[in-house]
Amino acid sequence: MVNVAVFAINNDYTTYVDPTTGLPFRAQQFVREADRTSDSASDYNQPAGIAALPSQAGTGVSPGTYDLVSALYRVRALPLVDGASYFITVRNAGDEYQAEVKVSGHQVIKTGVGSFNTVVTRVNVKGRHDNNLRIYFSDDERHVPVIVTAKEQGGEIRAELVASEFVTAARPSEAKASPTPTPTSAPDPRIPATPRTAGNHQRSLLSAEAGDPLPTDLPFKVGEQLNYQVYLANGAQPVGTISFAVRGRGRYFNLNGLLFSASAQTSGAGARAFPVNDQVNSYVDPTSLLPFRTELNMSEGRHRTNRSYNLDQNRGAAVSDSRERIDIPVGTHDLVSLVYAIRTFNLTPPKRNAISIMATARPRTLFVTSLRRETIEVSGQSVSAIQLSLTTDDPQADKLQMRMWVGDDTRHLPLRFTAVTELGPVRADLVIVPATPQ
Repeated sequence: MVNVAVFAINNDYTTYVDPTTGLPFRAQQFVREADRTSDSASDYNQPAGIAALPSQAGTGVSPGTYDLVSALYRVRALPLVDGASYFITVRNAGDEYQAEVKVSGHQVIKTGVGSFNTVVTRVNVKGRHDNNLRIYFSDDERHVPVIVTAKEQGGEIRAELVASEFVTAARPSEAKASPTPTPTSAPDPRIPATPRTAGNHQRSLLSAEAGDPLPTDLPFKVGEQLNYQVYLANGAQPVGTISFAVRGRGRYFNLNGLLFSASAQTSGAGARAFPVNDQVNSYVDPTSLLPFRTELNMSEGRHRTNRSYNLDQNRGAAVSDSRERIDIPVGTHDLVSLVYAIRTFNLTPPKRNAISIMATARPRTLFVTSLRRETIEVSGQSVSAIQLSLTTDDPQADKLQMRMWVGDDTRHLPLRFTAVTELGPVRADLVIVPATPQ
C-alpha cells in the first residue's frame, strides 16, 4: 500500500511459481482504485525442455517470462557480481518489458532496523522513461531488498525494509493437490497500516453479516473489557481510570462492523490538578480491524474536542461531519483500533512494526519497537511481558516517551502504559482480579 500526493497504490499480488525454475505459471492481482476494485489473473505458458535452458547469448539472460513478484525473487537468486548485467523479461497488466539489472557497486546503508552492506543495482527498462530505479540488496546469500528508490515527477519514492523473518511453509507432500490453487492470506505486521491483508478486507465486506462471530485468530473476543488505574510518577493512589472495550459486532452506518470504545477520566487529586473526561468510539471492519468511522468526545483541561470522521480506506481520506477532508495513507488506524491492531502483530524482540494512525487532526506514522522481554508487577502479580516503545515520525519522535507492556503470549494483553505528560510521568496498570483457588 502506497499513498502520497502524486502516487497511490493499494494492490495485492499473488504469484504461483515452479519451485525448480522460479518461473511463474499463474499470477493474480487485486487492484483498488477509489471506489472501484478489480480482480484479474494471468496464466504463463513457460518454455519446457531444451527451450527452458539458459540462452547462449550470455549467462546474464534469464529464460522465460516473469511477473513483477517472481522477477524480484529471480533477481535475488542471481549472483549479482560487480559490473555484471542481467536481463529479464517481465509481463505486467498485459504489457511485456525487457529489463536490465546492472550491478553498479557496493554501499553501506543505514535504516531504522540497522546498517547493511549492500549490493547496488540499477534497473533499466527498454523503451520506458528512465525513473532511476535502484535496488539495494543485502550483500549476502539472501540478497534481501533493503531499500528501493525511484524518481517520479513529484520527487523521489523510497521504500525501506522495516523487518525480515523466515516463515515456515508446508512441505509439498503435506499440501493437497489442486488444479486451481486457492491463495491463502496471512497477516503481515511488517507492512504499515493493517494486520490483515487488504484482499481479505475486501472479501470480508462482501461476506460478513451482522452478528457473525469474529475471526478465530483474533486475540480478543466480543465482550472483553480492560480496566486500568492511572498513577502519577510512583504514587500509590490512583488519579484516574482508563477502559477499553470490545462492544459488539453489528451493522453500523450501513456497514458490517465491530465497535471498540475507550474512555479516560481523572478523579480525586488528579481531577483537581487536570480534569480529563474522554470518550472515543471506533467502528472497524471485523477482519482487517481498519476503522471506517471514529467518534471523539474529549475534554482535557481547557481543551475540548467533539468531532467525528468517516474513513475511506480505499480512497485514503478522512472526512469530518463538517465535510473537512484530510488525506490519509490507505490502511490508517485511529487511537483505539491501533491498540487492538498492535495485539495482532508479531512482537518478538527486536521486531519493529510501523502503523499509520489518525490522531485528533492529522495522520502520523507510529513505530512499534519490541525492546525486550521482562517480568513486571501488575496488581500485585508477576507477569511475563514484552516492552514496546511507541514513537512517531514527528521531529521529536520520542517526545512523550510512550511505552507499552503486553503479555508474552498469543493474547498480547496490554498490561501497562507509561508516558511523560505536562504533569510528569504517568502510568496506567491493568486491573487484574486475583483468581479464586479451586
